[in-house]
Amino acid sequence: MSVSKERLARVTTRPGVYLFRDERNQVLYVGKAKSLRPRVRSYFQREADLSAKNRELVKLIVDVETIVVGSEGEALILEANLIKEHRPRFNILLRDDKKYPYIKVTVQEPFPRVFVTRRVVNDRSRYFGPYTSVGPMRQALELIKRLHTVRSCRYDLPRDAPERACLDYHIGRCKAPCVGLQTEDDYRGMIDEILRILEGETEELRAEIETRMQDASAELDFERAARMRDVLGGLDSLARQQRVHKAQGGNFDVVATARDGEIGAGVVLKVRAGLLLGRESHRFANIGEESEADLISSLVSRHYLSAGEVVMGDLPRQILLAADFRDRDLLQTILSDAAGRGVHVIVPQRGEKARLVELAQQNARQVLEDRVTALEYAADRAEEALFRLQDELDLKVVPRLMVCFDISHTQGTEVVGSAVVFENGEPRRAMYRHMRVKGDWGNDDYRSMGEVVHRYFRRVSEEGKPIPDLAVIDGGKGQLSAAVEALQGLELPDVSVIALAKREEEVFMPGRSDPILLDRRHRALHLLQRIRNEAHRFAVRYNRKLRSKRTLRSDLGDIPGVGPKKQQTLLRRFGSLRGVKEATRDEIARIPGFSEALASRILTYLGR
Repeated sequence: MSVSKERLARVTTRPGVYLFRDERNQVLYVGKAKSLRPRVRSYFQREADLSAKNRELVKLIVDVETIVVGSEGEALILEANLIKEHRPRFNILLRDDKKYPYIKVTVQEPFPRVFVTRRVVNDRSRYFGPYTSVGPMRQALELIKRLHTVRSCRYDLPRDAPERACLDYHIGRCKAPCVGLQTEDDYRGMIDEILRILEGETEELRAEIETRMQDASAELDFERAARMRDVLGGLDSLARQQRVHKAQGGNFDVVATARDGEIGAGVVLKVRAGLLLGRESHRFANIGEESEADLISSLVSRHYLSAGEVVMGDLPRQILLAADFRDRDLLQTILSDAAGRGVHVIVPQRGEKARLVELAQQNARQVLEDRVTALEYAADRAEEALFRLQDELDLKVVPRLMVCFDISHTQGTEVVGSAVVFENGEPRRAMYRHMRVKGDWGNDDYRSMGEVVHRYFRRVSEEGKPIPDLAVIDGGKGQLSAAVEALQGLELPDVSVIALAKREEEVFMPGRSDPILLDRRHRALHLLQRIRNEAHRFAVRYNRKLRSKRTLRSDLGDIPGVGPKKQQTLLRRFGSLRGVKEATRDEIARIPGFSEALASRILTYLGR
């Protein structure tokens, strides 16, 4: 063993990443640890306790390099970056580990799909990965989807095609090759560009897109030119990330801000050993006429100082600022004294450090955009849940338009049903519907559910409104069977129907005897729970409203001088019997048609 005990004893106990190197200084293995010293020393204990692979690894190690980070989470990210950079010999099994996700492009299909998978099979598809950090992988895929309109359905095109385009076409997410609105050649050309992006060939693609943008401008096709401009912006962002990854050495914090009127955002990028390890974001409000220098001053004070004391952590050698401010020298002195070494706070003007500041400014603008367009951000999160829901339930199309049904009654009376609609994972309250159940079903939730489902789908079909992709039934197998039966006879396109049972959160599907159990942390399950809870709330609210009307009219009906019209007036004015009881005599008397004498009589009958 070439690594001495003294060298092992000097390894820190802090979290970080370790690199084992051979006699040629080549990286053999990269690993992470919450505490580096015990993890590294574990490789050099009794040889009999090691696996065959690790015994072979230890024979080749001549040096150990450690990189300390602030947390175990940062160590995980750094480990993934270093594995991608060095491709160590003893990490090579990572490529075949089925638990890591890949991006799959089904190039063998006439109209290929692009999606995330954890299974690698020999089906002639192209696989990119594996990705040890799921977040960056999904961000990359989201960028690709924003640049191109890849179909999300699972139809075996062109053999198994729907009768009409789904909602993706109408919202600009797909050009509907399924119904012949996009040719195979045009679609294939789009896939070729995606493959080149995934392979990292961005420079040539950038030149091509610049040419297309110029041609589009010359032809006065400004909409296409604007789209090409957005694509260039995305490629520039990728290039900046690659420069940070390739930067050699250097520990920096990079501070920048962005503003839009009265609100603003600031970010602190953490670059350690030349790698971008993370980002902390801060938000501002009511900033008035404050300058960029004022915002930078406020941000660094908030980030590094608390109640006049330095917030100790992994203080870097240099802090790079996007703008200078008056107390910069004072901050530099405070941080240097706290760290016991020099901490330089500078405003770079050129070179790699200036490009890091530019990247921080891009991040600040992105954080601000996320804040200004909060609904769009929520829709992006919902997008992932919709795709995962399609995957888990094996649906033909992404369920962008969902409806959920629930039944509510009071001991068999005031039976009502609700139909709550979600579009792209967000509620569309203007499309909500509630109805009183006409059938005298009493406590029979199955027949009530069948009536509500039938009436809802018949009405949207007759009115020519969009047919939901997925119907969610609040209940179990009985409610599901009633809903499926209710849809029979209605000439509708295929509508997927499932039921979500409350107790165990089981998902029941037609033709399947066993329920599907989604992980409790699964975003797809959270989406189903959210629409189910909204349908329940909407149904109960309508039931209470009807019950309140009945109670109010019953109690007020015995008061002399208060007929049906005055009862309705009181209900509209005060909302409930409790509201009437809590009203004052003057408030009731001011209602047209009421007098002080009648108001006193009402309150007396109600026990006031």
